[in-house]
Amino acid sequence: MNLEELKKIREKAQRDLQLRQKQARIRIVVGMGTSGIAAGAREVLKTFLEEIGRRGLTDVVVTQTGEKGLASREPIVEVYEENKPVIIYGNINSEKAKRIVVEHVVNGNPVTEFAIEAI
Repeated sequence: MNLEELKKIREKAQRDLQLRQKQARIRIVVGMGTSGIAAGAREVLKTFLEEIGRRGLTDVVVTQTGEKGLASREPIVEVYEENKPVIIYGNINSEKAKRIVVEHVVNGNPVTEFAIEAI
């Protein structure tokens, strides 16, 4: 690996970290406990980060949490928006994550067919 490739990797990591840390209009939380990871949560988290970055959505943060106690519904994703119910999605994969970004995050319409609960 040359210095230029290392710089690109570092810049991508910094952008990903910014997406995970800042205050935002929408916060997406992916359950990354043991059962979530076993069910594919790493790929789901990666997909959310890629889709948010690719679309230049600077007001959306993606973070992770531990077990949510719903092992049979993993990977679990929670979407928080100010002054709106929290939408909890279950059995999420990369394709579903892309739909959540387009329909819920970009267009403001929760994907009810994937939702477990709204609180």
